[in-house]
Amino acid sequence: MGIFLSYLVLGLSLAAPIGPINAAQINHGIKNGFFHSWLIGLGSIVGEFLFIIAIFFGVVHFLEMPIMKTFLWSFGAFVLFYTAVENIINIPKITNTNAADRHTDSLRKTFFSGFLLTITNPLSILFWLGIYGSILANTIHHYDLSHVVLYGGAVLLGLMLWDITMATISSGFRKILTPTLLKGISLVSAISLFGFAGYFGYQAIKLLFGL
Repeated sequence: MGIFLSYLVLGLSLAAPIGPINAAQINHGIKNGFFHSWLIGLGSIVGEFLFIIAIFFGVVHFLEMPIMKTFLWSFGAFVLFYTAVENIINIPKITNTNAADRHTDSLRKTFFSGFLLTITNPLSILFWLGIYGSILANTIHHYDLSHVVLYGGAVLLGLMLWDITMATISSGFRKILTPTLLKGISLVSAISLFGFAGYFGYQAIKLLFGL
């Protein structure tokens, strides 16, 4: 249960940084309401799920190789650390979202906007290769296929919970969406990502030096 919760927290941490998807969710939530904001996030999650499937069937047979596991832990640590640093750098740039020019897009268009924002971003592919590849390398070594699916699902669940949270906050609690709150969310997320980066790096060092 503890491992499942750790992957759930990882999913929440990966989703929380204020990036293109969260910015789009806030914008749609304030202008168009809950469902538009939620569908932006849902479209992104579908894109990320496709990455996970592709990674699982494409590299799963190579993950038992020590050199591959070392690379994935190292790459995962780098991606997490880079994301955390970038998130902290961008904190001063966070400002209030302007609710002017309200225009309601169709729900289908909104969903595909989130989907395309994810699958057309080259960093998303590298991101999920490093993060989910590392998770696969660890769980396949210690657990069976059912646990691999379970822990992958925990990451997706974390993403979904954050999607619902962002949609709820941006549409129903617009008054608390201040720059201070958004900066606080980004800071907490960055600290959490630093922690995961340290763990991934430690695993890489253990494999590299046979500790």
